[in-house]
Formats: sequence, structure tokens, C-alpha cells
Amino acid sequence: MIIKNNTTNLLVTVSFLLILPLVQKQWFNLYSFNINDISFYSVLYYLSGTICPSLVCLNSFKNYTYYNFNKNDIHSKHIINGRRLLLLVAINLIFLSYFIADYLYINFDLIFNLFLEGIKLPKPDILHFVFFIFSISILLIIKKSKFLLKKIILINFILISLCLWHLQINNINVDDQFHIFRYFGLNDLNLINIFILLAIEISFFTWSFLSYKTNLSDWIVKKPQKGDLIPFLNMFSFYFFIIIYYSILA
Repeated sequence: MIIKNNTTNLLVTVSFLLILPLVQKQWFNLYSFNINDISFYSVLYYLSGTICPSLVCLNSFKNYTYYNFNKNDIHSKHIINGRRLLLLVAINLIFLSYFIADYLYINFDLIFNLFLEGIKLPKPDILHFVFFIFSISILLIIKKSKFLLKKIILINFILISLCLWHLQINNINVDDQFHIFRYFGLNDLNLINIFILLAIEISFFTWSFLSYKTNLSDWIVKKPQKGDLIPFLNMFSFYFFIIIYYSILA
């Protein structure tokens, strides 16, 4: 029954994501006729930019935040401990903390460049950035603050999406004054935003698995089983269609 419901929800979501960009393009065409005036279709077109980011945030918060993994039947042949576990924890924690810190900076940089002209957001020096990453790592270790960080990441995603939507509607070019310019090789800022969020989602999933319940205090982590990877596969399926949506919209 659960599998059937998940399949139905996925099909509905996919259908919606494939139809929405076509509808948005029609609204844009109608909006273009009165581009200097506020009309019903201009409001619709502006508001339509919040639909997909809201869908991403709701789905991520519901399905990719509070993970449950199987801790039963831990055998010596199927565990990760010692130096291997230390290496996995260190790499994942640093990777996740770096992306969160950089993602937050991208958002503030966009807001300052778009809406606070004349106020230049200073680039953090190496020591400040390392301290920021270290602080995020500490927050990730604490269970309650880990979930709070996930909420902040999703709010950050919506704000960046709205800034990018503003850039697209007003034909504002992105140059090297924007921090996100460093990822400009893709040429589509919406895809850059999605790929950064997906990288954070993957790393957050891995961190949730490593730090699940008493794993770190016991310093023993059970190797992932097939059932543990189902949320990971669902995540890839969902974001695959989000990428298709933005590719059609471009």
C-alpha cells in the first residue's frame, strides 16, 4: 500500500512538473503584451515562480529530513568502525558544512547585489570561513540543531529561487560580482541552485545515516542495507524531474 501511494504521488508530481512550465510560458506570453502594466497574467506569472520551489521544500522536509534506519542484527562483518568510520564522518561533515556555508553566502550575496545597491557584502577571509564551517559542523552533531539547519537550508533555497526568478523576469545578467558566478559553467542558474541543494541533500542523508541514534556514541555504524537506500533512490527520482522541469522552463 505504501509503495502504491508513493508511486501515485510520484506520477502526479511528474505530470504536474511537465505541464507547469508549458503553462508558465503561456502566462509569460500574455504578460509580455502588457509588460509595463500590472495585469492578472503578470501577477500569475510572478507567483508561478514560487510553485516549484515550494514543492521542493515541502517534499524535502517531509521525506528527506527525518530518516529512520534499521539498527537490528549488527554483526561484526557488517559494521563500520575505527579509522574507516572516522574518515567517513570527517569527510562527510566537512563536505556538508562547506556546502551549507557557501550556500548561505550565495543567498546573502544575491540579496545584497539585487536589492541593497551600494552595500557590498564582504567576502569572508579564510579564517572566518573556516570558523563558520566549524560552527556548522558542531550544529550538525547536535540532533535538534541539525534539523533546524535543514529548515534554514530549505528557506535559503526558496529565497535563492525567488532571486533567480527576479533575475530571469527582469533580464538581469549575472557577472563576476555575484558569488554564484563561480558555478556559471552550467549557464542555467536554476540548475545550479538545484544541484547545490541536491549535493546538500545527499550529504545530509549520509550524515543522518552515520549519526543515527547512538551510532556515533557507540562508534559503530551498520553498513547500509537495501531498505536503507530507498529514501536515497526516491530523492534522486524526485530531483531528476525537478531538473527536467527547469530544463523545459529555460
